Amino acid sequence: MRYIIKRISNSAGINKTIHPHQLRHSYATHLLNNGAPLEVIQSLLGHEKSETTRIYAQLRWKTSPRVLQKVFLK
Repeated sequence: MRYIIKRISNSAGINKTIHPHQLRHSYATHLLNNGAPLEVIQSLLGHEKSETTRIYAQLRWKTSPRVLQKVFLK
């Protein structure tokens, strides 16, 4: 998987190492930023415990409170 991601990122002109977990994290963050419920994200990521999924919300809140306010205070 890493080889495929590296090949695609190189052909796209991305000069940064990208790991599969970064894509997974980006996917979860994108879903959260666009209003997906944590329960849905938990299911899509295959997390058994909701606490694991809540880490994404906590990390996102630290980096951009405005985005989360839009999501949770609609």
